[in-house]
Amino acid sequence: MRARDKAAVSALRSTLAALDNAEAVPVGEAALRGTALEHAPAGVGVTEAARRELSEREVVDVVRAEVAERLAAAEELTTLAHADRAAGLRAEADVLLRFLDGPGAA
Repeated sequence: MRARDKAAVSALRSTLAALDNAEAVPVGEAALRGTALEHAPAGVGVTEAARRELSEREVVDVVRAEVAERLAAAEELTTLAHADRAAGLRAEADVLLRFLDGPGAA
């Protein structure tokens, strides 16, 4: 990271965001309708919900989905005008694949 590896930084940032989104608790429609404003809870922390804890398998699935997304996007960018962007996406996918291959590979 100190070498300012742009592919690694980009891949890791977006994958961390995807993991963060995967941990979010889904909100049901009934909760969205709510009650009258005067009956709404007030105070510090009343709107916070516990986040889901992902299993190791779910984390691997999210990372694999990020890899697949990058490879599919790179495949679509086949014209010469987008060759640099496609190469960048493939480099990001390679960074993520190193994390999936095991602890010695990263």
